[in-house]
Amino acid sequence: MAHAIRIAGLVKTFGQTRALDGLDLVTATGAVHGFLGPNGAGKTTTIRVLLGLLRPDAGEASLLGGDPWRDAVTLHRRLAYVPGDVYLWPNLSGGEAIDLLGTLRGGLDRRRRDLLIERFQLDPTKRCRTYSKGNRQKVAIIAALASDVELYLLDEPTSGLDPLMAEIFEVTLRELCADGRSVLLSSHILAEVEALCDRVSIIREGRTVETGTLAELRHLTRTAVTVEADEPLDLLRSVRGVHDLELADGRARFQVETGAMSGVVRALSSVDVRALTATPPTLEELFLRHYDDHLLSEEPSA
Repeated sequence: MAHAIRIAGLVKTFGQTRALDGLDLVTATGAVHGFLGPNGAGKTTTIRVLLGLLRPDAGEASLLGGDPWRDAVTLHRRLAYVPGDVYLWPNLSGGEAIDLLGTLRGGLDRRRRDLLIERFQLDPTKRCRTYSKGNRQKVAIIAALASDVELYLLDEPTSGLDPLMAEIFEVTLRELCADGRSVLLSSHILAEVEALCDRVSIIREGRTVETGTLAELRHLTRTAVTVEADEPLDLLRSVRGVHDLELADGRARFQVETGAMSGVVRALSSVDVRALTATPPTLEELFLRHYDDHLLSEEPSA
């Protein structure tokens, strides 16, 4: 299969609320696809449609070549899911919960299960009712990543984990992806998405508004540049594509549009430059710039 997930024109309403409004999304087989949007944008609703928990009102959704609603039982043996809020059986131990979740999916790799329990520093003998949110999250992560599946649907998977455990999660997911597994990763931690994902889709109000590789999406904002020289840098004032220029003591700081960097380099070729730093926009800047522009364009309420 060329695509692990293919969604076209997906619509889902709840009463008067239109949670998905013609959403499009394609996740290539063997790729990690980031799924970004603020709360209420439709990310979790999309994942629930893919899990066969919700039936869409319109549009098409295909998961591992099957229909998420009609083929749910078969598909669930080929995928693993980690929610952002994990609820477990209070009287089971963590190890028992992991084994039960694995059994429901059709089994898990015992050796890998034990390795992940050690890696995530989980005590599997404690009752689930004694676990913190972070430890409940570890149970779901271990159960998912110890399963031999083709696709992982991850909805805020590191919610509640400390930074060290979140880093271990990233390392473990990279190992799995090296074996050709496919991942749809919904996350509010933009650094996590930037570190893991091959492609990113940004959704707003139930629609996909941007999709592509990080390199392709960087057209949404500008590159930050700092230059130090032994002579004035006023010549940058006339360079096309330069914005927010600040000049002081032989130093220039400015933003440059995508495609205008060559003009900056040509202008600086006549200057004795001591240092130059160009910083491409981060995913966080891309995301915030996109949503800030949207909010500023809205009419203020009366």
